[in-house]
Amino acid sequence: MKVTKNQFLKWFAIIVCFLAVIRLIFPSIADDKTTRQVDGVGLNDGQENKNENKEDAQVVKEVKNVNADSVNETNVDAQPVGSTTPLKILSRTSTRYTDTYGAAVKHPVYGVHSYKECFPDSNDVQLSAATSLGVSPIADRHEAEMKKTELVYVGANPYFYVQKLNNSIPYLVPRASLLLQDIGRNFFDSLQVKQIPLHKIIVTSVLRTTDDVAKLKGKNRNATENSCHLYGTTFDITYNRYLTVEGNDGQKRREVSNDTLKWVLSEVLRDLRQNQRCYIKHEVKQGCFHITVR
Repeated sequence: MKVTKNQFLKWFAIIVCFLAVIRLIFPSIADDKTTRQVDGVGLNDGQENKNENKEDAQVVKEVKNVNADSVNETNVDAQPVGSTTPLKILSRTSTRYTDTYGAAVKHPVYGVHSYKECFPDSNDVQLSAATSLGVSPIADRHEAEMKKTELVYVGANPYFYVQKLNNSIPYLVPRASLLLQDIGRNFFDSLQVKQIPLHKIIVTSVLRTTDDVAKLKGKNRNATENSCHLYGTTFDITYNRYLTVEGNDGQKRREVSNDTLKWVLSEVLRDLRQNQRCYIKHEVKQGCFHITVR
């Protein structure tokens, strides 16, 4: 049977219309055959999951980069492939005062293993630094008044207390004045992180005139005429007494033993000495730390 051109076009149109109706009724019939399931996951789905996983990795990288300056270590939850759950930062920066959750961290008190070994600097060692960095010896208090351009008054400071001085005057060279203030401030800082009530260190001796040294030698045969205290570079801090800093709340402060405070102070002084800020001698008979700036 011969099929004319018009008959062919008519049957072709019917077939196209039939297939269009089938496509409308069953839309999935036109899906790409490469989307067949493999263990419950389509091949195209797997490719999409790979892309999503790459995007997640990029987000993690960006989070780490953004927080690099403020977060020491950032942990990110591993997300399931294709998960829509937002990435979560699990940790934050910890400081010497707080942990990663913001709770106060109490630092233990260790002290030093040996006062003799940690603070061994003899008078000869300290004297060499004193003569190099200090002022010329001052005869008396009248001459001391003339040296105020080279000396700094240290009689009042929020970080330490200078007791009433009978054989010295509260003046130091600027370098030594800064060292004394740093000792007092670091002591405050250490007490805070160890959660110990604040106490001030007590300075018992500062700059001595030659008259002061002569008077001390008359009372104490062990006193030396060539004292480091003559040069305004040296001061003594007692380790047996401390001044309690009272709060404004009117509450009675928790009592702290002098031994505990000495351990804290020894840590502060050891660190400054190791940083080559000063020379220190642990004086047993005088009950003080004998300190010279360097």
